[in-house]
Amino acid sequence: MDGKDILSKVKEDEVKFISFQFTDVNGVVKSVDGPVSRLAEALEDGIWFDGSSVEGFARIQESDMRLVIDPDTYAILPWTPQELKRARVFCDIYHPNGTPFEGDPRGILKRQLEKLKKTRKWIFNVGPEPEFFLFKRNSNTSVHPVPHDVGGYFDFSPNDEAVQVRTELMLALNEMGLEIEVGHHEVALGQHEIDFRFADALKTADNVLTLKYAVKAIAAQHGLVASFMPKPVFGINGSGMHCHQSIFSLDGQNLFYDEADPIKLSELAYRFVSGQLAHARALSAVLAPTVNSYKRLVPGYEAPVYIGWAQINRSALIRIPRYSPGKKNTVRIELRCPDPSSNPYLAFSVMLAAALDGIDKRVECPEPLNDINVYELSAQERDALGVQMMPGSLIEAMRELEQDEVIVDAMGAELYQAFLTARKAEWEDYRIHVTDWELERYLETA
Repeated sequence: MDGKDILSKVKEDEVKFISFQFTDVNGVVKSVDGPVSRLAEALEDGIWFDGSSVEGFARIQESDMRLVIDPDTYAILPWTPQELKRARVFCDIYHPNGTPFEGDPRGILKRQLEKLKKTRKWIFNVGPEPEFFLFKRNSNTSVHPVPHDVGGYFDFSPNDEAVQVRTELMLALNEMGLEIEVGHHEVALGQHEIDFRFADALKTADNVLTLKYAVKAIAAQHGLVASFMPKPVFGINGSGMHCHQSIFSLDGQNLFYDEADPIKLSELAYRFVSGQLAHARALSAVLAPTVNSYKRLVPGYEAPVYIGWAQINRSALIRIPRYSPGKKNTVRIELRCPDPSSNPYLAFSVMLAAALDGIDKRVECPEPLNDINVYELSAQERDALGVQMMPGSLIEAMRELEQDEVIVDAMGAELYQAFLTARKAEWEDYRIHVTDWELERYLETA
């Protein structure tokens, strides 16, 4: 789609307003909204905005920034009323001199993928599985969230209001261009998952953000709170965003497939796995980027705690889904530590960088953990197998990131520094706060 196509589409769709969207370093969607009459000018000149107050963006003396529209991301926001009908476009961020802004998460991923296509003739595909909770809205929601339903994994009830909400969500996302594959109830009360078809990493990252704010908007219309918080309720499963990954050639061949291999993985795929395992502890800081993320990454809730790979072991950090005969394009690698609080542009950028490092250095793939329940092993047994643990906290993950040149270089100096500053500020804020748990434990006993 080009500029002329968009101008034609907004007229045909009777759009009244356009949201020019981008994200900050944390993956929070920002928007500059304007009447549709401004679209032609915006396509020609971009949208100027003050970036000095956006997390991770320019300093005060360098605040002027320009949004450049990506025409292929045009989509109607179907929950907006007809008289105020809005559409959105994602934008890339540029300096006033026309050079790309180094702190733009979407721009970082876009340039990485362009380089991959130009130098290696490869396409990096990602298919995420974002999980989320629906809670009843009440005056105490932020302290004691109440699940919207009492369903469990794959449960179905024709009169269940949660099913109706989820169906409405899938319909809206389809209208916005996501190819929805399935939606279902997850393990915990009030927990859901909506999966959409894999695509190249940039389109997929756009889709993740689209899903997140569409889910929140439509849930709000039903008087509900939608949360992508990794662990909103103690004692039940948290929300992850498992990412299925593959590399295709420009002519559509899945380069992870090898007919001769017992599990149909090519040497390229094994090196890909090795790279992500080798950098897993540093990756954690970007893929599980909040204090709360590490309340999810604990034993007992199917979240990965130990670094290893397997075909059938769902406790492994990387899982290889079973191959369906005749379905070469379905051969893929599932990374299970990302959660939906991550910035998808940054997440996919560092996942790719880690994998390419394994490929380029021809890192040997360790033995799979297929028949091993790692949770039942002692520390000595894990050490003997060479199985490391994922970081247990955000600050531990940040220390790993600071020592990993491959991941830091993939983020770029400006974006890395902004990310580091934001994460350390979050940790410090968390560190000095007094929690209900501390009061219950120490107030009268200390």
